[in-house]
Amino acid sequence: MATFMLLFKTQSEHSYPCAPVTNHTFKAEVTFCVRGVISPLLSNLYLNEVDKMLERAREVTRNGKYTYIEYARFADDLVILIDAYKRHDWLIGAVDKRLREEFGKLQVEINDEKSRTVDLERSECFGFLGFEFRYLRGLSGAMRPHYTPKLKKRTALVRALKEVFRRHQSQPIERVIARINPVLRGWVNYFAVGHSSECFSFIKDWVEKKVRRHLAHAQKRKGFGWERWSRRWLYDTLGLFNAYRVRRNGPKVAPAG
Repeated sequence: MATFMLLFKTQSEHSYPCAPVTNHTFKAEVTFCVRGVISPLLSNLYLNEVDKMLERAREVTRNGKYTYIEYARFADDLVILIDAYKRHDWLIGAVDKRLREEFGKLQVEINDEKSRTVDLERSECFGFLGFEFRYLRGLSGAMRPHYTPKLKKRTALVRALKEVFRRHQSQPIERVIARINPVLRGWVNYFAVGHSSECFSFIKDWVEKKVRRHLAHAQKRKGFGWERWSRRWLYDTLGLFNAYRVRRNGPKVAPAG
């Protein structure tokens, strides 16, 4: 999908002082702005018929408790999952055709440059809503979905935190922590699903070292002060964010109404 414009005509009543009420026809433009605050809501309303089509496709191809088509969409980002068995290869072309037909009715274009087909069983991956999704073999030997924060999201967080430490390097550590805690809390809460533990450990270790260096710099000391400042003091006394926990169970999404 791409950013698009919807043109429509409507009737509206306008009242003018000392003049009779008159009906006027006017042309209005509704623009779906990338990253606009209301853009996800408008996209969800406008693309509801696409959801219904995909849900019908899932039910038509269902075999008892087994489904061969699944999908996930947020605003204009869409992922369609198709069963990997060879006998279901025809579904790839069929779903692509129906999807383009449905978008054509809505005058919505698929962004082919950003769209691609991925084979998860060949160790390929795809990104969706800040996560990187793979299909890996677990410790039990069974294949399972594996999703972690994308590297560029982690890099963006580190870059933002670095800027806070840089701009407040002469400020008390309490003020720095008051600045970075909300950023960490929001980022961790968003990514606290799937297999984010390793990424969280990296972030926690990086932040703790930055805090230690800030403390050492304030006292004109070298190193990280591992013996001078205990972890308990950093987290319990200074109040440094420490809720790096992954949620194992999340709410399910209701079907399109």
